[in-house]
Amino acid sequence: MKFGVVIFPGSNCDEDIIYVLEHVLGQQVVRLWHKDHDLQGAEFIVLPGGFSFGDYLRSGAIARFSPIMQEVVKFAANGGYVMGICNGFQILVEAHLLPGVLLHNNNRKFVCNNIYLKPETTNSMLTAQADLNQALKIPVAHGEGNYFADADTLKALNDNDQVLFRYCDENANVTDAANFNGSIQNIAGVCNTARNVFGLMPHPERAAETLVGNQDGLVIFESILSLVKA
Repeated sequence: MKFGVVIFPGSNCDEDIIYVLEHVLGQQVVRLWHKDHDLQGAEFIVLPGGFSFGDYLRSGAIARFSPIMQEVVKFAANGGYVMGICNGFQILVEAHLLPGVLLHNNNRKFVCNNIYLKPETTNSMLTAQADLNQALKIPVAHGEGNYFADADTLKALNDNDQVLFRYCDENANVTDAANFNGSIQNIAGVCNTARNVFGLMPHPERAAETLVGNQDGLVIFESILSLVKA
């Protein structure tokens, strides 16, 4: 699969995801500058983590208006696959490609730590190979990861099986204590109703090879590739 990684001013996880896609997974990757209008034939677009445009205003609020996002919105509307990680997730909700909003962490602190993540469904490109009873240890690094949605949106997310991940403890128990940023119903990642746009706050690209002592994030990338090969 040919992946396109969008780079905004302030992106700082772009090379991380490019490295994993190219060197760990052996996939073709093109770099897409935020001012571009050409997706270069990419079949799967990734919006990486970082601090696009310095996270002024709300995180992702300025990046949402970058020229490349016009093409990403069209691409998604035509069924193209798009994944946003951390700041990328924030950009996707600002662009209304995903429901909900991402608020400041409830403790008003930037959190950079390993957390545990429970896959909630196998009915998505990111979780097709996941064990729903296994907690994944994945790093987070954000100050605005507190996911919120109103009651009607939450009901729709749950009814439509759109919640991809919830924060949990090491035994895959979804608890208040494991909810470090205050996200409603411990939600850490969601998809759209068409199931081709995905967002998550944790960084699976930082947990994808033995060199960093953690490969839990590989299940997400392997899930994507398993469905492509199928």
